[in-house]
Amino acid sequence: MAFGRNAGGVDVGTEVPVLPGAPLLGSLHDLKSDSLGTYLRAQQRRGDVVRVSAGPPGMRADLYCVFSPEGVQQVLASQAANFRKDNPFYQEVRDSFGNGLLTSQDEDYLRQRRLVQPLFTRRRVDGYAGAVAAETASVVAAWEEALDGVVDVSDEMTHLALRAVARILFGTDVEATADVVARCFPVITDYVLRRGYSPANIPRHWPTPGNRRAAAAMDELYGVCDQIIGQRRRAGADAPGVEASSEGASTESASAEQASGEDLLTLLAAARSSDDGEFDAAELRDQVLIFLLAGHETTATSLCFALHLLSRHPEQQDRAREEITRVLGGRTPQACDLDRLPYLSQVVKEAMRLYPAAPVIGRKAVAATRIGEHAIPAGADVILAPWVTHRHPEYWPDPDRFDPERFTPEAEAGRPRYAWFPFGGGPRACIGQHFSMLESVVALAMILRAYSFEAVDTEIPVGAGITLRTEGPARCRVRRLDR
Repeated sequence: MAFGRNAGGVDVGTEVPVLPGAPLLGSLHDLKSDSLGTYLRAQQRRGDVVRVSAGPPGMRADLYCVFSPEGVQQVLASQAANFRKDNPFYQEVRDSFGNGLLTSQDEDYLRQRRLVQPLFTRRRVDGYAGAVAAETASVVAAWEEALDGVVDVSDEMTHLALRAVARILFGTDVEATADVVARCFPVITDYVLRRGYSPANIPRHWPTPGNRRAAAAMDELYGVCDQIIGQRRRAGADAPGVEASSEGASTESASAEQASGEDLLTLLAAARSSDDGEFDAAELRDQVLIFLLAGHETTATSLCFALHLLSRHPEQQDRAREEITRVLGGRTPQACDLDRLPYLSQVVKEAMRLYPAAPVIGRKAVAATRIGEHAIPAGADVILAPWVTHRHPEYWPDPDRFDPERFTPEAEAGRPRYAWFPFGGGPRACIGQHFSMLESVVALAMILRAYSFEAVDTEIPVGAGITLRTEGPARCRVRRLDR
């Protein structure tokens, strides 16, 4: 039916169809028990823009779900200024992990991005391949002692990705930080999830058991970061910085070129510009925490499910291994090999399609607008779901089938830009997407060259946390190939 016009006289479209739910609680139970399945059913039953209502009367939340690539592009790119990170979930992430690149907004975000961008040029990120290779070599060696030749690739890839990002951030202090992060992050992320999806929360300072556990984990995590940051700032007080122009275009100074062997924290501490100044100690910690969160959980997810999918598809596993052997022989992969391993890169992209690390993305509409023919009111909570869009049958025939051929250059050119968006898009696109692809390809190349994989757990239950999370084991039987 017609939905009318807004205060400015602009036609804002027709009313959004609603996913049927329970009379009293709407879709609350469905969202709590299986949010990804609920969003998938919403698209299948009601189309590309759907309203999902959840909660009792008086506390009911309406989620406006957008599943089409064109709608996703509108929210993330063409009308990005109208869709902000103002929902309760992002606030909980902000309160726990700081106001870094993932959570900051407006001038805070623009300033941070200008300061950080020079540290994420392709040339500089390529320099991290050695750290990834070193941590992967340790994993490859350790698997020789696996009990009955069985490893849980979810646990193992989380360990690998955490060690790699901690080494890149902290350099020789990796040992002092990796164990703390591994111990504290699960406590904090579970706390964020409980509060982020609750209709009402008690204050954080109340001394409940949950608040106290989370506060202790944050104190420990913040403490080790602050200690290392203090050491870096004292050591680098007189070092010239990595400069960023006021327009945001990066310029790497000669001193930064020479500092390619330094860890990322040292470079962050030295980052400055005439317009944006530099990060203070609290801002540095915020960036470090966000990089730890986004930099290890997302890549761990991609690596885990790439190995899981290959373990269930021996033909594709053999094809990837043949390419690796042909291109690399026995040498360690380098950044320049990324373009020489196109099929392995396709495997990673297809794993990201089926199991996107960020399966759900939230925004809040500032002003009333239209998406397609449908009206989105001002203040609406808007949900984008890569989990659903990546399975949209209009763009992905037989969408649940694992097929790396979907990502040949010709196939990619034939799809809308936002039919696949594991790294988000628009002005808030993930700054670390090249690093994620580099880490995934380097690690997989080394692992697949050393081991063959056969699935023990053929199905892995998953759920939507801050990132996609496995809710059961992801075990594979591994067999050493180069002995």
